[in-house]
Amino acid sequence: MPSHVYNKITPVNKKQRSPTMIKLGERIKELRLRDGRTQDALASALGVTAQAVSRWEKAICYPDMEMLPSIANYFGVSIDELFGYDNDRSKKVEMLAARINDMNRQNNGKDVSMDSCLSLAREALIEFPGNETLTMALASALYNAGYVRRGEHHIVDADGYSIYDTERHKRYPEWQEAIKLYEKLLQTIQDGKLRQKAVTELSQLYKNIGEHEKAMRLAESAPDLTASKPFLRINAFDGKSAVAAGGEALLETVQKSAELMVQIILADGTIQPQAAAEQLQHIEDIFTLICSEQCYGINLGLLSCIQMLRSYYLWLADQKGEAFFALDKALSHAGQLDELRGSTEEYYISPLLHYVRINIGEASADCEFSAELPDLWPWWDVPNQEAVKRQMQDDSRWADWERRARG
Repeated sequence: MPSHVYNKITPVNKKQRSPTMIKLGERIKELRLRDGRTQDALASALGVTAQAVSRWEKAICYPDMEMLPSIANYFGVSIDELFGYDNDRSKKVEMLAARINDMNRQNNGKDVSMDSCLSLAREALIEFPGNETLTMALASALYNAGYVRRGEHHIVDADGYSIYDTERHKRYPEWQEAIKLYEKLLQTIQDGKLRQKAVTELSQLYKNIGEHEKAMRLAESAPDLTASKPFLRINAFDGKSAVAAGGEALLETVQKSAELMVQIILADGTIQPQAAAEQLQHIEDIFTLICSEQCYGINLGLLSCIQMLRSYYLWLADQKGEAFFALDKALSHAGQLDELRGSTEEYYISPLLHYVRINIGEASADCEFSAELPDLWPWWDVPNQEAVKRQMQDDSRWADWERRARG
C-alpha cells in the first residue's frame, strides 16, 4: 500500500477501540448510505483505498484526525455531527416525526387537518434536509392525503371483477410525490421498520396506479410468510414467552387474513350480496373462535368497519332489517373500542391469547370512533355507495342509529 495512503489511517487493536471511534465508523457508513455513495466513491474523494473505508466502518481502524474535516465536508455535516454528537438534533427530529405521524393518524379516513400535517412535514425537512425519518413521515402523510382528499376508486371489468381506476389515480399529485420519496428512501434504507413501512405503502401505491410489475419486484424481494417477524419471534423464546409470541403471531395472522378476505370480497364482483354478507360475518366468527367472551381488543375497530360493510351488502340483498342489525353491531363494537381507551385490562382472556397484551395505546388514537361511523360508512369504497347510503338514510332507522352514534 502506498505510504501516502497508509498514513491516513490508524490501526486499532480490540482493546483500544473506544465507543467514540466505533460510533465514528458507524456514522461514516450511515452518512454514506444516506447519500447513496459507494465505499469506492468515498475512498476516491478522500485519496484512500476502498479497503481503508471498509476498515473504518468496521472500527478495525479509523481515519487520522487531519482527515475529519474533509470527511465531514464530503457529507455536508459538522465535525460534531460526524461523531454523532447531535443528540439535540436527533431528539428534535424524533419529536417532529412523532407530531407529523400523530396528525396523520388523526386524518385516517377523514380530512381533519391534512394541510397542516403536510405543511409541518415540509417545514421539518427544510430544517433537516434529507433526513430519512422525516422524509418517511412526509411520504406516509402524502400516501394518506391521496385517500382522504380524492379517494380510492374502482371500476368493473368485462368479467365483473372490481379493478382500480388507475388512470384516475395516476393524476393524484400526492401519490406521485409519495412514490418518488419512497423510491428514494429504498435506495438507502437497508432494513428495519422504516423500510418495511416504505415497501408496504409503495407497493399499494404501485397497485393504485397500475404499476403491477414494480409491485411484483417489491413482493419478490420480501421474505416468505414464515420468515416474517411475527413467526421468527417464536423461535426467539421458549416456554411461556414462546406461547406469548405464538399468540401474537396468531392474532396478527387472523388480522391480516380478515383484511385479505375483505379485499377478495370487494374485488370479486361475481360474489352475490347475500354471500358477501355471510362471508363478512364469518370474519367476525373467526375472531370469536380465538377471542373468548368476545374480548376483541383493538380489533374492535376492524370488526366495526366490517359490520358497516356487511350492512351495505345486506341492503343490496333486500334484507333491510338485517342491514340495520349489522349497523347496531358496528356501533356496539365502536362503543367498546371507545371504552377501551380508559381500560386497565392488559391482556386478552382467551386461552390462546392470554399472554398477549392489548395495545391500548393504539386504541387511544380512535377517540370517539362511534360518533364518526355515519360519516365513515361503509369505510371501504364500494359501487353505488352514495346511492345506497341515500336509500338507507331515507329509512327512519338510519336517523335513530345516527343519533345513538353521535351520542
